[in-house]
Amino acid sequence: MWKTTPGKVKTAALAAALVATVLVGGCATGTGDGWQTKLADELPVLGHRNWILIADSAYPAQSRAGIETIATGADQIEVVKAVLKAVDRAGHVRANVYLDAELKYVCENDAPGIDAYRKELTALLEKRAAKPLPHEELIAKLDEAAKTFNILVLKTNLTLPYTSVFLELDCGYWSPQAEQKMRQASRRANKRQ
Repeated sequence: MWKTTPGKVKTAALAAALVATVLVGGCATGTGDGWQTKLADELPVLGHRNWILIADSAYPAQSRAGIETIATGADQIEVVKAVLKAVDRAGHVRANVYLDAELKYVCENDAPGIDAYRKELTALLEKRAAKPLPHEELIAKLDEAAKTFNILVLKTNLTLPYTSVFLELDCGYWSPQAEQKMRQASRRANKRQ
């Protein structure tokens, strides 16, 4: 049986702190499952006008201060599924999904595996109104949003072009129709004053 002395307790506590530091450091770099922890930590803070981008491995690290990039080391479809599931469960936000318009024109001969990826992504997003926009337009939207709002980029290990999935977060408990109705009522009230 191991006897505990004050010196051993202090050493054990120090070792536990060191292990915790190493584990937290791994999460900070975005390796392994750290991206899932980061998503779980960030999602309650994110809201209307924030973005989450699930990107392929060649997506560049953007220099704007509001954009945080994490290398997940994970499969793209796995990350898209996990993020959409987390957003759906959050309740306070919903995701407007954008895809690169170029994706439908990428040829299997030039990018082996793209047909299977498109099929899997289409099945995953079948109940969501994914909007295709030119890649440069989506990058410009992110850049503009990052001037005021935070963007979380989750880089995956996918090596196929134009496969990034852009999620523009919107209010989950207030619909665009309700917003429009409220704005119309506000304008009518202001005209009467």
